[in-house]
Amino acid sequence: MGVFPASATPETAAEALTGEQAAATRMRGMSLEQKVGQLFVTYAYGPAADSAHPKNLAEYGVATPAEVVRKYHLGGVIYFNWTDSFANPKQVAALSNGLQRAAMSSGARLPLLISTDQEQGVVTRFSSPATLFPGSMALGAARDAGLARQAAEITGRELRAVGINQNFAPDADVNVNPANPVIGVRSFSSDPKLVAQQVTAQVKGYQQGRFGQSVSATVKHFPGHGDTNQDSHYTLPVINHTPEQWRQLDAPPFQAAIKAGVDSIMSAHIVTPKLDDSGEPATLSPKMLTGLLRGQLGYRGVIITDSLQMEAVRIKHPDAEIPVLALKAGADMLLMPKNLDVAIKAVLDAVRSGEISERRIDESLLRVLLLKIKRGALTHPLVDEAAVDKVVGIPAHLATAQQVTDRTVTAVRNDAGLLPLRAKPGKVLVAGSSSATALGQKLTARGVTPTVQVTGDKPTEAVIAKAVAAAEGQDLVLVLTNRATTDAQQRELVKRLVATGKPVVGVAVRDPYDVAIEDAKTWLTTYSATAVSMESLTKVLFGEAKPSGKLPVGVPVLGDPAQIRYPFGFGLTW
Repeated sequence: MGVFPASATPETAAEALTGEQAAATRMRGMSLEQKVGQLFVTYAYGPAADSAHPKNLAEYGVATPAEVVRKYHLGGVIYFNWTDSFANPKQVAALSNGLQRAAMSSGARLPLLISTDQEQGVVTRFSSPATLFPGSMALGAARDAGLARQAAEITGRELRAVGINQNFAPDADVNVNPANPVIGVRSFSSDPKLVAQQVTAQVKGYQQGRFGQSVSATVKHFPGHGDTNQDSHYTLPVINHTPEQWRQLDAPPFQAAIKAGVDSIMSAHIVTPKLDDSGEPATLSPKMLTGLLRGQLGYRGVIITDSLQMEAVRIKHPDAEIPVLALKAGADMLLMPKNLDVAIKAVLDAVRSGEISERRIDESLLRVLLLKIKRGALTHPLVDEAAVDKVVGIPAHLATAQQVTDRTVTAVRNDAGLLPLRAKPGKVLVAGSSSATALGQKLTARGVTPTVQVTGDKPTEAVIAKAVAAAEGQDLVLVLTNRATTDAQQRELVKRLVATGKPVVGVAVRDPYDVAIEDAKTWLTTYSATAVSMESLTKVLFGEAKPSGKLPVGVPVLGDPAQIRYPFGFGLTW
């Protein structure tokens, strides 16, 4: 029952054999309940392993995160902000150690995979004082695989320092649909070659390092979630790529990740009728996971589902069927089922009835154990809580993050030659999305005290009027947009501010497609609203740094997606 990588050399094959022998030894004597529990990953509420939380009682019938781990023999736990898992770095490290001790002192006595979604940018769980980067599309704009790798190395090092040994990143989707509501800037680019380059760099960055000090990378969302205008959290997207289109557009980043030795791949809850006529989302499709991913692409690592609480995977089946179908399709780990008791019972019943063989469970369990062995999770499950501050958010990491981010800002329009600012402006209005506050702080640090009007992402007429009134008497207006192409109110804000006759600089702080709004004659895009991006933006405004980013996507004319306003690779500098 070998699971060697498709590109295994004699040396790596020997290492894999040793790993398989070690994994097989750990599997002996495990009960069926323990084996099945190892295939599930879920969350538990509370900042400490032994802290009681009413939501744990409601969902799992036990009070503490440690009890959740013990009750279900879990193979993995995932951290979120809404589960109170992230308060500060030392707290996270203590939580991780507590959960690992609970796992190692019960059931099969196997340490956990502890995961989170630290893509950076718009999907960031572990926030400041951790080192923050601007996210995938910003890195794509920088066009430098070395920077992408640095970002992953630092992110991975800090995650591992607090006991997180698996990161659900990077995103391997090719975002060719500007209306995509769920991927967007989480993707590196609309160009499959650029995405493949960046994914390769980040997989190597996360998984490099000394034994027990790297994290498992997880590329997502197979077979590719980039060409849709629907959100799989709420509905079931359909992507009509032909096999030829899929091979040219969606497949290259996943092939590159496999070649780079990625530890795990996450499935997408999408239907691809021209690749698979079953009508099932990829997560539940044997043709997609076993046939395409394992058979055609030769992937031998862990396949993990996207969250099984998402509506896209629950539309056609009751919750008791979903984990069984996912395992039959070829998944190894089952992420966040809606009802964990129901899900585990369903899998146990399927094995006992013969619908799923215990050998099939063992195949997935072996892959999970090999992953844990490969990253040192079995031998180095605990972290040094006293050493956290020597790794997380240290000056060297923060400096690197700023240097990386300084390479990402893209200037798209400067018709009036307004930028860079040749003299310090006297009065400045910063209006728009919530990042206006952070930008205001960066300006203040340079001796310019701005008026800040946070109008939000859907400003009302009263809010717009207030911002327009505030523009009177100003020497410069900076308006920050967040997906304004999908929000008429933000576009109205830009239009009304320009109509005041004041010099206006538009900044798209998320999707770069906002730069197609014609009203403003000066446009920059940062792809990110993080503080580090606002610092880079301020440097560009004041001429402390040149904009060097290049658009990683084509920007269509507003209202006419077939016509490109700014092409892939476009970018001004000065």
